[in-house]
Amino acid sequence: MTGDRPLRIALLTYKGNPFCGGQGVYVRHLSRELARLGHHVEVIGAQPYPVLDDGVTLTELPSLDLYRQPDPFRTPARGEYRDWIDALEVATMWTGGFPEPLTFSLRARRHLAARRGQFDVVHDNQTLGYGLLGLHRVGFPLVTTIHHPITVDRRLELDAAPDWRRRASVRRWYGFTRMQKRVAGRLPSVLTVSGSSRREIMDDLGVRADRVHVVPIGADARLFAPDPAVPEVPGRIVTTSSADVPLKGLVHLVEALAKVRTEQPDAHLVVVGKRPEEGPVAAAMTRYGLEEAVRFVKGISDAELVDLIRGAQIACVPSLYEGFSLPAAEAMATGTALVATTGGAIPEVAGPDGETCLAVPPGDSQALAAALTRLLGDDELRRRLGAAGRDRVLSRFTWEQAARGTADHYRTAIAEQGPAARRAAPVPVAAPPRQFT
Repeated sequence: MTGDRPLRIALLTYKGNPFCGGQGVYVRHLSRELARLGHHVEVIGAQPYPVLDDGVTLTELPSLDLYRQPDPFRTPARGEYRDWIDALEVATMWTGGFPEPLTFSLRARRHLAARRGQFDVVHDNQTLGYGLLGLHRVGFPLVTTIHHPITVDRRLELDAAPDWRRRASVRRWYGFTRMQKRVAGRLPSVLTVSGSSRREIMDDLGVRADRVHVVPIGADARLFAPDPAVPEVPGRIVTTSSADVPLKGLVHLVEALAKVRTEQPDAHLVVVGKRPEEGPVAAAMTRYGLEEAVRFVKGISDAELVDLIRGAQIACVPSLYEGFSLPAAEAMATGTALVATTGGAIPEVAGPDGETCLAVPPGDSQALAAALTRLLGDDELRRRLGAAGRDRVLSRFTWEQAARGTADHYRTAIAEQGPAARRAAPVPVAAPPRQFT
């Protein structure tokens, strides 16, 4: 048994940059808190590489980076190909699929096989690729986090597709979800972030109930905290939308803003994310004449993000579905009043309507507008919701609590695997990848 001794953890992430979405945020904060608890954490990741805090090691496991800016969907030069996995990655992209979960898992398995004995446990952050099956045979207990099944994203995008061509494209892009379903059903230990996600994982991916465990995540409450010195900007509503996809519900918030401004002309929206040049959100801004009332910010620092939220009168989560909702937890931690939908796990995080947030049905721009208008006009309600929201986060949703719960499941996985997980002799790596601390 490992007792309470520090663990050697390999944390895998095929897409780890925190500016690209929740997976990167998860890796950064969980790895930091595990290190603070005394564990050795090595994040093994592909491009875009994770942004990590002091005390955590990064090992780069590069892909061909086919989706990098400013040349996404690029065709690599002949000299860039290193092996058959690279060829598979390009071929999958050429045929309209998304190769990264599979190809990263294959590279990760090869890398870990060369480092037998160097880790107590491997933690996969939602790769769910074939390459991760059978790691126990080379001495690595495996724990996997599934934030929510990507089949949910696939279903929502198919529902929003305007024609058969777009539906065919969506089906091909999400072809990797078939692999993820097969892999998930064979995993010994799955962590997820909410009861809602647990039910989706059981229903969509067919994972047995006794193998799925809820470990809520949360906010960095030291960073996301109230600061009375930051002035409140009248009419400011802030939201986070890392991608212009139906799941995020941003188009409904834009439609709601148009209604709000008929009664609150100073109402405006700041979106943490990239401004779309086309698509439903861009079309809605043009249709309602909101180009000047909606501002997008991208790539800002943590401190800038916190001050942006602190200065808002309202934080809004308009998503149709969330497996957890980090933006909700972070906004609540700052003491900013929250308007959120009831999509997916959001009610588990945001809490009861009228006590810690104002809750509305997902996809209902009229209800969203009514809640925003009410809250903008009621200073006392904003103050009460903001204070109650922070109390809720401190009691339930912090990264330290998440790290402790995750480490408990590591120890269980190690104990269940038995002596094979603790083979003594490390195998030297002939040509180690680049590492950073």
